[in-house]
Amino acid sequence: MSVSHTTAPAGTEQPRPPTQQRRSRGPAGDRIFTVVAQIVLGIWSLLVILPLVWTVFSSFKSTKGILSSPFALPEEWNFDNFVRAWSQAGIGRFFGNTVLVVGCALILVMLLGAMCAYVLSRYTFPGRRIIYYALIAGLTFPLFLAVVPLFFIMESMHIRGTYFGLIMAYVGFALPFTVFFLYAFFRQLPEEIAEAAAIDGAGDFRTFFQVMLPMSGPGMASVTIFNFLGLWNQFLLPIVLNTDSDKFVLAQGLVNLQAQQGYRSDWAAMFASVTITILPVLIVYMIFQRQLSGGIGPSTNK
Repeated sequence: MSVSHTTAPAGTEQPRPPTQQRRSRGPAGDRIFTVVAQIVLGIWSLLVILPLVWTVFSSFKSTKGILSSPFALPEEWNFDNFVRAWSQAGIGRFFGNTVLVVGCALILVMLLGAMCAYVLSRYTFPGRRIIYYALIAGLTFPLFLAVVPLFFIMESMHIRGTYFGLIMAYVGFALPFTVFFLYAFFRQLPEEIAEAAAIDGAGDFRTFFQVMLPMSGPGMASVTIFNFLGLWNQFLLPIVLNTDSDKFVLAQGLVNLQAQQGYRSDWAAMFASVTITILPVLIVYMIFQRQLSGGIGPSTNK
C-alpha cells in the first residue's frame, strides 16, 4: 500500500500548530511580564520602605535637625529621644496597656476561635451552616457602622472605658476571621486520627486539645500573627470605646502626642514614639515569617 505525500508549493511556509505558536511567543511574553512585575514591586517597596526608614532616622535626630534638614542623616545619634518618649510622653504606659489588652484578646480569640472552628468543621448538628455563614457575614460588615451600637451596648453594661470592655470588643472584631481561617485547617485533618483517639478512651475535649489542636499548628501560628498585627494597629475601636486616659493604648497615645505638637515642638520624641510602636510588629513578623508564609496552604472549600 502506497502512501501519498503532499508537498506545499515552493515559496510558501506551512502554518505551525497553535501550541507551537504559543511556545514561540511564550518566553518573550514571560520576560516582559517579569520585568513589568519587578518594576511595579520595586516602586511599591520603595513607597513602603522609604517612609519607614525616614521615620527611624528621624527618631535619632533633634527637633532642630528634623525641621532644618528632614532628609539628611542624623549628625548625632540622640538616644535620649527614646528615653524622653518612654517616660515623659507616656509611651511606656501606653505600651503596657496595649500589651495587656492585645495579649488577653489574642489568647481569648484564639481559644474561642479554634474551638468554634473545630466544632463547625467536624460535627454535624442543626444550624451549623447558619452559624458558619453568620460568622462569615461578620467579615463583610463595616466596622465603623458597628461602633455606635457597640458604644451604647457597652455603656448600658457599664464596661465602656475599661480593659475588659476593650478586650471583648477586640475579641468580637477578630473572631469571624479566626473561625473562617481555621475552619479549613480542621476540615482537612484526617478523621481516622480522631476516631483512633476516641477508641483509646479520649473524650471530645482531650481529643481536641491533645490531638487535633497540635496538628493544626501551622494554621494556628498564621492566624495568631494576623490577629496580632490587626489588633496591635487597631485604631477605631479604642478611640471610640476607650475614653479613660489612664487606659489609653498606643494608637490613642500617638494621636495625643501628635495633637500636642501644636503647643510644644518635640518632634524628636514623636518620631521615637512611632519607632517604639513599629518595632514589636517588625520583630514578630521577622521571627514568624516562615510560619506565616508556610501556614497559608489549604483551601476553604467545604
